[in-house]
Amino acid sequence: MAAVLALTAAFLFAVAATLQQKGALKLDGVSLAHPISLVRLAGQRMWLFGTAALLVGYAFQAAALDRGRLAIIQPLLVTTIVFALPLGWWLTNQKVGRREVIGAAVILLGLGAFTIYGDPAGGNDNAPNDQWAIAIVVLAAICAGLLVYGRNGAPTKVAAVYGAVAGILFGLSAALTKPTVEFLHQGVGEMLSHWQCYALAVAGVLGFVLQQVSLGTGRLAPSVATVSVANPVVSVLLGIAIFDERLSRPTWHVVVAVSSLVVALVGAVVISLATGDRPEPQPDPGDPSTALA
Repeated sequence: MAAVLALTAAFLFAVAATLQQKGALKLDGVSLAHPISLVRLAGQRMWLFGTAALLVGYAFQAAALDRGRLAIIQPLLVTTIVFALPLGWWLTNQKVGRREVIGAAVILLGLGAFTIYGDPAGGNDNAPNDQWAIAIVVLAAICAGLLVYGRNGAPTKVAAVYGAVAGILFGLSAALTKPTVEFLHQGVGEMLSHWQCYALAVAGVLGFVLQQVSLGTGRLAPSVATVSVANPVVSVLLGIAIFDERLSRPTWHVVVAVSSLVVALVGAVVISLATGDRPEPQPDPGDPSTALA
């Protein structure tokens, strides 16, 4: 059931990213340097539909994390890029070539093996505050470095870098979701009395904003691919480092599971690189709002 919920969340995230990008393509550009551009997104109907799908996806993800381990649930979200390819081709005229199809097949093969052989044992729903502090400081430093590196450059580079930072923040927010949901089982008041729910909100909102900047470049595949890679990598590392999650035994199961996850992530990278030298997609010329513009 946890796996089904995670795959449903991945599909909704793909729908959300595609619809949000379709809305962003109708604007001149989306940038942190011009905050008003982010506000204008709220005036795009497709973007609002995408945001609604995103919120429903978060609910399915939280339900999956409540029933399963972080180290298994989050890697399944890599399928977001697999769902996004046909949706992008259909809604925003994204080009889907042979390399994208091969990358998607590699992702499905790798995740299939990972799900079979990766069976995490043990684990906790929360971690000591000092471990949380170290993890958050390290991830914040990585995000800051990436933002400095990716603030200028070609659209594909900006999409990939901002997508990676959003993925890191989504991975952190997924980890924070586990203790938050656990506290929620004890009551809303209990949840609100702990800092994790507020940190979850901050990480989630920051990740959301940065993903909009990434999608606003018009490069759906590298944007979604880097989010889909960074998110599970951060989640698995946090699950092992602070939640004490461990993959199943015997040892060869662990080797196969880790290798399969690496294969799936390589597939996502292949999809990202495959679009690096292509022209930016354009909105559908038959769209009335585009014709008016």
